[in-house]
Amino acid sequence: MSHVPRSRRKTAAAPKQEPRKGNNGLKHRREKRRTAAEASDADSLKSSLGTYRPEELLSPPMLLARFTERAAELMATLPEEARPAQTAVTAALRQAVLEAFRSREEYVARVVEVDLLAGAPKQNVRSLRKGIRTALLDQGVRCVDSPDGEGELFVVVEGEGEAFEVLRPAYVDQATGKLVLSGQLRRVPGERGDDRPAEEDS
Repeated sequence: MSHVPRSRRKTAAAPKQEPRKGNNGLKHRREKRRTAAEASDADSLKSSLGTYRPEELLSPPMLLARFTERAAELMATLPEEARPAQTAVTAALRQAVLEAFRSREEYVARVVEVDLLAGAPKQNVRSLRKGIRTALLDQGVRCVDSPDGEGELFVVVEGEGEAFEVLRPAYVDQATGKLVLSGQLRRVPGERGDDRPAEEDS
């Protein structure tokens, strides 16, 4: 076999690499970052909706013991002739704690009812609002949808004209007669007394 000088040897040409079409590398990195961000958002939402686990459960006897202890410390700073009887203080604290727990139980029960109502199948805004109004009435809260005869429960927030449009109803606690939340009105063109409620979604 004859020896061929290196200078005369033919080297195979390296295959030409086809240039990448588009910017697939950048698209891949963006897609990867977006997927990671979505996973992070999902984890954050899951964490925020996690089960609430307090360090210790609420207990009427435990709270009453703490309040009584603190009340005794405060009474010790008063002159002896100005101190109330310990039995009277304990009785008042006990009643307050029990009433607070009853109020919380009623509130939680109503919130659960609203959540069940909102999650019912084939639910629409009108039926949902009707259910919530019923729950409010059961608790003694009256919803005032018109300023007729009860204009003091509303405030005008915008608009021009002699007529009014109800933007938000007013809420009154019938047990105490106190205004829970004032209603809002918008002035609109029209004659005085030609009021109309805000449009509702079906």
